[in-house]
Amino acid sequence: MSMTDPISDMFTRMRNACAIKRESVDIPVSKIKMAVLKILREEGFIKEFKEISGDNNKGIIRVYLKYGPLKQPVINKINRVSKSSRRIYRGADEITKIFGGIGVAIYSTSKGVVSDKECRRLKIGGELIGIVT
Repeated sequence: MSMTDPISDMFTRMRNACAIKRESVDIPVSKIKMAVLKILREEGFIKEFKEISGDNNKGIIRVYLKYGPLKQPVINKINRVSKSSRRIYRGADEITKIFGGIGVAIYSTSKGVVSDKECRRLKIGGELIGIVT
């Protein structure tokens, strides 16, 4: 199974796991995914994630999903914006708040993978990886 967009795959796995109220979801490891998950953890969208070794020594990240008191997922929407077929870039001046700051946009920049807040703080733009609300 060849995967054209690993980030999109990760978002889909998380979306599906939330839909069936799974406690955790396993995702093949990569540096960029770890960076994205770090932002989701900092922003309070997931409980935790950790790298575990999977079959044939392929790394796996186990992501612990977060739910509210009524078992509603904390992640309402998780969408890939920039795709391999259509890259979306934003300049430093185009980076706006997501739902008045409730959501988070994740950008790949020259300073690494950062949230929209960090982009505004550093006054840098980049490729819009995805939006989580």
